[in-house]
Amino acid sequence: MFNNRPELEKDDFYSLINTIIAKGRDYGNTTIGNGQKVNIEFVSANPTGYLHIGHARGGAYGDALANIMIKSGFNVHKEFYVNDGGNQINKLGKSIEARYLELLGEENVLPEDGYHGKEIIQVAQNIIDASGDAYKEDGFEHFKEYGLEFLLDRLKGHLVEYRIEFDEWFRERTIYQGDLQETVKQIKDNGFTYESEGATWFKTSEFFDEKDRVMIKSDGGYTYIVPDIAYHKNKFERGYEVLIDVLGADHHGYMDRLRSAMEMIGKDSTKLEFQILQMVRVYQDGKEVKMSKRSGKAIGLKDLIEEVGVDPIRYFFAARALSSQMDLDLDLALRKSNENPVYYAQYAHARICSVLRLGKEQGIEPTKVEVYDYLNEKASGLLTLLSTYPRVIDECATKRIPHKLTNFIQELSSEFHSYYNAEKFLTENKTETNEKLRLIKAIKIVLNDALKLIGVSAPEKM
Repeated sequence: MFNNRPELEKDDFYSLINTIIAKGRDYGNTTIGNGQKVNIEFVSANPTGYLHIGHARGGAYGDALANIMIKSGFNVHKEFYVNDGGNQINKLGKSIEARYLELLGEENVLPEDGYHGKEIIQVAQNIIDASGDAYKEDGFEHFKEYGLEFLLDRLKGHLVEYRIEFDEWFRERTIYQGDLQETVKQIKDNGFTYESEGATWFKTSEFFDEKDRVMIKSDGGYTYIVPDIAYHKNKFERGYEVLIDVLGADHHGYMDRLRSAMEMIGKDSTKLEFQILQMVRVYQDGKEVKMSKRSGKAIGLKDLIEEVGVDPIRYFFAARALSSQMDLDLDLALRKSNENPVYYAQYAHARICSVLRLGKEQGIEPTKVEVYDYLNEKASGLLTLLSTYPRVIDECATKRIPHKLTNFIQELSSEFHSYYNAEKFLTENKTETNEKLRLIKAIKIVLNDALKLIGVSAPEKM
C-alpha cells in the first residue's frame, strides 16, 4: 500500500498523522524568520475617503503575508499610517464647518476642493445633535478633530468586518512634532541638498532616482514625500529590520526616491521592500462593473462585503500574485459549486467535519495509532502533501507570495475530495475506521489553519 512515495517512509506516515494531531494549528510553524523584526504597512487609506477595491486587495495581501510570516517565526508588526498631518485634514474641517452652518440655517458655501460626501453631512448633524450651535463661532478645530476620529472609526470598523486588525495606527501628525525637522536637517547636514529656482532640492539622482527632486517648495511647504521619509526613518529607529510597504501601482517612481532618501540619512535601503498591487477589474453578468449601486462611487470594500461576503473576497485576492492584474468575477464568487475555489476548499473542510461528527454520534472517537494497515495510495498522496505544508509556509513567507498558500489549499482540497468520493469511512472494521478518521482529522487541522492564515473561515457545515 505504501509504494511510489519518494518523500516519506512508512514510519514517517504514522508519525506525521500523530504529529499533526498533537500539534494542532502549530503544525507548520517554523523558525526560518529567526525572530527578525518586520514592519508591514498596508492599506493606509486617507481617513477622509473610503476603502476602495485597491485597498481591499492590498489589505488581503498584507494581512495574509503577516499571518504567514508570523507562522514562519518572524516578529511581525502590522501598521496603518494615518494621514492626519497634511492639508486634507484642514479641508475636512472646513467641509464639516460648511455643512454644520448650512444645517443651522446659515448661508455658507462648501469649499470647491472640500469633501462632498454624505458622510460629511452626517458628521455635521452628529455635532449639532450633541452640542447644538455651540461651535457656530469658533468650531474649526473641533470639526477637524471630531470629523477625523469619526471617519477613522468608520474605516476601522470596515477593516474589522474584513477581518483585518492592525497592531498600530501610526499618526502622521506625530512625524510633524519632531521627526520631520530632524530628518530634513540630517539630509541637509549630510550634503544632499541644494537651492534652485527658489526651492530646496535633494540629490536623489546620486542614488537610485533618474533625476533630483524638490524637497521644500518655493513657498516653504514640504513635498509629499518628505513626511514619508521621516516616517520610514522612524520605523527603522523603532528597531525594525525589514520594512515592507504594500502600495498601489502608481507608486513606481516613489520607490526610487524613498530608497535614495534612506541612503542619505544612513539607513540601509535594501531593508526597504515594496509590494506593488496591480489593478482589479470587477465583472458581473459577463460585464465589467465600475460603479457601486449602493454609493454611486467606484466599487469599494464595503460594496464587495455586502455583495459577496468576506470569504470570497479574501480568498480571491489572496489567490493571485499581487503583481498580476486580476479580474474579480462576482458571479463566480457567489456560486455554490466546485467551480468556485473558496467554496471547493470550504466544502472539503465541512465534509471532514461531517464524517467526524457522524462518527462521534456512533460513539467513534479516533484514538492514537502506531501502526496503520488500511491507508491506500490516495491516503499516501494526501500525507505526502501534508508533509510539504511547513515548506509551503516558509516559501510564502520568505518570497512574500501568500498566493502560493491558496495553491496548496486547492491541491489539498482536490486530493481530499477524490479520496472522499472513493472511500467509505465509517466501516464495520473499527481499526480501519479509526485509521481513516485519524487521517482526515489531520487534513482538517491543516486545511483549517491554511484558510485562517488567509483570512477565510472554515465552516463545519455547508
